[in-house]
Amino acid sequence: MREDVLAALPVRRGHFLLESGYHADTWLTLDALFADPEAVAPLVAALAGRLRPYELQGVCGPLLGGAFLAQAIASSIGVRFYYSELVASSDAALLVTKYQLPVALRSLVRGERVAVVDDVISAGSSVRATVAALTDAGASISAVAAFMVLGDVGWDHFVGHGMPIETLQRRKFEVWAPEQCPSCRSGTKLEDPREPASPSVS
Repeated sequence: MREDVLAALPVRRGHFLLESGYHADTWLTLDALFADPEAVAPLVAALAGRLRPYELQGVCGPLLGGAFLAQAIASSIGVRFYYSELVASSDAALLVTKYQLPVALRSLVRGERVAVVDDVISAGSSVRATVAALTDAGASISAVAAFMVLGDVGWDHFVGHGMPIETLQRRKFEVWAPEQCPSCRSGTKLEDPREPASPSVS
């Protein structure tokens, strides 16, 4: 069932600027993933089961999707729920995204063993930034988890830093730095994947 849910995620094709600063020609639309709690429940249960052996004290996710998942998993395994918020930045460099914990949560998380989760990880910019925010607050990171990991950029980063990764599925996924992007070279207009797709013209 969980594979069917992940396989059914809507896919857009185009030229997209990701939060990490990388460009991609594919975007998975995740906005409605948590709209049907019954449908997503098997995925939550499966990922929660993979995290139970870590003896966590908390689960944290970046707003929005990661926080929804973190809350569901925290409730399932009976630990604290934390979330991080995006800090606006005008820096266009790769992987400089910054997230922070709300002030009220920083003292609570100190000294706790925490898993950082997101619905889907590609380059992993929001998860990396959430890991940094938790570490600065005095938490220790036990694992990183996601329903799905796309490509190798995020995977290789977390493995290289000795962080266990738990996921239900991996898919091939390619991203490019702007100067290496084939869509940029061909002059294809860059899209914000959070905006609705433009209607096609026949």
